[in-house]
Amino acid sequence: MTVFVCGEEVEDIWCGIYDAWMSRLGHKNVRLEPQGRDRELFCEYRQVVTDMEKAQKVIDSIRQKLSEELYETAYRAALSEDPDRADKLYRFLIYAFAMGVKVADCLQIPAVFQVFQMVRYLSREYTHIIEFTRFSQMEEGVLFGRIEPRNDLLALVSLHFSDRLSGENWILYDCKREKAAVHQADRGWAIVRTDSSWWQERLNKKTDEECYEDLWKTFHQSIAIAQRTNLKCQQNMLPLRFRPYMTEFL
Repeated sequence: MTVFVCGEEVEDIWCGIYDAWMSRLGHKNVRLEPQGRDRELFCEYRQVVTDMEKAQKVIDSIRQKLSEELYETAYRAALSEDPDRADKLYRFLIYAFAMGVKVADCLQIPAVFQVFQMVRYLSREYTHIIEFTRFSQMEEGVLFGRIEPRNDLLALVSLHFSDRLSGENWILYDCKREKAAVHQADRGWAIVRTDSSWWQERLNKKTDEECYEDLWKTFHQSIAIAQRTNLKCQQNMLPLRFRPYMTEFL
């Protein structure tokens, strides 16, 4: 068994799929794994080198030989939190290139079902994130928001807010992966990585926004009806893991 070890970013996974496919060792004889796992005996391990040219070839093949819809499915699956997503996506593409677009209807195939299951879970969390994300205004007038999704949703969420807040300068920081999307008003956005201490320094700065946060929390508490409090229902509608980054619960 030959194991191709790749990184966790989408581009890393595309390159891993490319290397495994082009190795010509046979689909049953190769496997994709993330970095950091314990190595097994009698396996040959190959490190995947990320190359945007290889990644683009995989993207173009999916779009041209299959469809934009299946590429969107594959892309979202690559953003999943599932540690085995690279290998599952590789198995899915084997069936997809053999069967064509009708593979989307073949959920009885485990490799196909697993990919759509990852996408369904990611889509549910994406809906929560765009509803529960809160921005605060920094000293320079820049809006700053924090998220910590289980799936790697920063790019998808940033695409949503680039449309909703197109005229604002804003930064959306993923605390779990220590990267941020930076948007410039009426232009575009890009994902950047930097030292987490820099972001923490920005968050600690005092602004007039805190006054409005206090007003919002007071309003949130004043409209609540104590006799109708149902904590279990609240947790179903608004899971606890989203609350540390919401103004109402700070």
